[in-house]
Amino acid sequence: VLQQPMRAKHCQLCQHCVRRYDHHCPWLENCVGERNHPLFIVYLSVQLVVLLWGGHVAWSGLYFEQSREWLQHNIFLLVSFFLIFIFTIVVLLLLVSHLYLISCNTTTWEFMSHHRISYLRHSELENPFDQGIILNLWRFFC
Repeated sequence: VLQQPMRAKHCQLCQHCVRRYDHHCPWLENCVGERNHPLFIVYLSVQLVVLLWGGHVAWSGLYFEQSREWLQHNIFLLVSFFLIFIFTIVVLLLLVSHLYLISCNTTTWEFMSHHRISYLRHSELENPFDQGIILNLWRFFC
């Protein structure tokens, strides 16, 4: 019988065992774990920059003169700006939540399912992997 490594999880969607499993990302159609979690943070950061740029482009393209046809001239850019704004909020919240979890040296899976994970079940207030914000961030990104 093979023993599953600590912090690893078998993903039912991918059918892979993922070390330091964080989550299965539906946008990437892939698991995020030990090998690609830093790249996922880069991906979210790039998405945020692109969305902010797209929002700026949509906003700067609006035609601000008063006329009866104002909405007709600007409807596409207004809808685009609104959608970009919503996606920007979602990506920003994802990025901030992941950076918070990284600073605590915990994964999304551990945070959401600590009551089901044997090595975390009895320590709700303490994270056995937390080594302080600076060291956690250093070990994650370096």
